[in-house]
Amino acid sequence: MPKTLLVVATLLTFLANELFANEFVSRNTHLTIVSDQFWINGKPTYAGRVWNGKKIEGLLMNSRMVQSNFDDLNPETRQQWAYPDTHIWDAARNTQEFLAAMPAWHQHGLLAITVNLQGGSPQGYSKQQPWHNSSFTESGSLRPEYMDRLARVIDRADELGMVVIVGYFYFGQDQRLENEAAVIAATDAATQWLLDKAYTNVLVEVNNECNVKAYDHAILKEDRIHSLISRVRDMKKDNRRLLVGTSYGGGAVPLSNVVTVSDFILIHGNGVSDPNRIREMVRETRQVPGYRKMPILFNEDDHFLFDQPDNNFIAAIDEYSSWGYFDFRMKDESFVEGYQSVPVDWTINSDRKRGFFQLLQKISNGK
Repeated sequence: MPKTLLVVATLLTFLANELFANEFVSRNTHLTIVSDQFWINGKPTYAGRVWNGKKIEGLLMNSRMVQSNFDDLNPETRQQWAYPDTHIWDAARNTQEFLAAMPAWHQHGLLAITVNLQGGSPQGYSKQQPWHNSSFTESGSLRPEYMDRLARVIDRADELGMVVIVGYFYFGQDQRLENEAAVIAATDAATQWLLDKAYTNVLVEVNNECNVKAYDHAILKEDRIHSLISRVRDMKKDNRRLLVGTSYGGGAVPLSNVVTVSDFILIHGNGVSDPNRIREMVRETRQVPGYRKMPILFNEDDHFLFDQPDNNFIAAIDEYSSWGYFDFRMKDESFVEGYQSVPVDWTINSDRKRGFFQLLQKISNGK
């Protein structure tokens, strides 16, 4: 082949590959928000479903699964996450077992999972967090190995018809970013990555519990976090943007600066032992200045009592709010307990897990 034709052919091949990569990405699960409802592929979630006289249609039942792409870059703490059978920690195994468990969750009616680019405490609650679990370098660029694992999770969710709530920052690891400029760079990098992947089954949670005082960077705290929410909203590709909000600590009602710029409202039920307080939190959120008709969802609540006639899950539904399960391993509990404590057994194999998924199945009319 003449050299000129070879150059032209190579260029055409390159352009064709670029077009295929950027313009013809086919996604199975398309999430939208219509008023105060979540819709998937042009229909409200749990379409037509009513349970105990309460509307379920349009809600997004979820579970906190933030260790889906966990790793520990600190050699001094890494070994404490070793699996009981192999006595070593294996990040690839963790993600693979996560992927294998997802179909069972979905069959029970689970439609969304929360993940986080800086994870969450692998001990459930921790005063000190010396481990190093961050998808970002100290300057705010993305670590490819973390993002590759995350892509596998979001792709599998897309295949199943599930939504992924992607958190960016966590107060136990935000100190891994060297300064505020790095936080902004990380926000932009993560948002651009999601847009470039053309994901249509993603919600963004900028950071976990913005009112927690443990955050090192001021821009991640409750009085300024709205600026990052707006930053994510303003980024677009091919006229597409991401749906975004942020969460608050257990029992807190969001502030107006966040409500005004968010696409949906995230609240947490940790520390709330009275289901009636869950009901009050939803009602109070709807009275915050700047609120308009939009979805409210709990994506973290460590209260259970799933066999009782009233619990936090049922209370959230009573006020037409989605609810999210948060399960971690208590001290001295077996390996099978908890979805946040590393190493994680991702199967439905404990009384707590079964209790949640059985109630979810009844409420959602899961398979």
